[in-house]
Amino acid sequence: MSANPTTASETATSAELDQLRIERDGLRAERDDLRDTLLRRQAEFDNFRKRTERERIEQSQYASMEVVGDLVPILDDFERALAADSNSPEYAKGIQMIYQRMAESLKKTGLEPIEAAGKPFDPHQHQAIERVETNDAPENTVIGEFQRGYNFKGKLLRPSMVRVAVPAAARPDSRILKI
Repeated sequence: MSANPTTASETATSAELDQLRIERDGLRAERDDLRDTLLRRQAEFDNFRKRTERERIEQSQYASMEVVGDLVPILDDFERALAADSNSPEYAKGIQMIYQRMAESLKKTGLEPIEAAGKPFDPHQHQAIERVETNDAPENTVIGEFQRGYNFKGKLLRPSMVRVAVPAAARPDSRILKI
């Protein structure tokens, strides 16, 4: 009968070991789940931080864009004042100096004038106000600018208002009837 107690204790120990293994495996699975959740949350937080930083930068650029957009018509006024005849050379020189300082300051903030004259018409940069029939320039070439356009930090702030060349149409003589 002494052999039976050993077998019974071995069976109990084996059952306890199996129970401990099951518990250990469950704890490992829970640990892996928690580790996975932690990594996901860290990645989500990192993405959130990057997104809010990008939005903050875009918001500050948008605010600058609004201010610069409000100042562009003043540049237009200076250009018109410079084009007008002035009786006083000192007055004209003063206007020129103010215009240059303002234009340089806006350029430092990111304002870039759009070069239009002589360039191919680009509907993303130009707004066609007039189409002029001519054989002096290639078709769809900007031949004049009514109002200068501007980009601000690579984004279109205001399109150039332009005159675009179209080929001169051969006009049939109205006295000749073609059949």
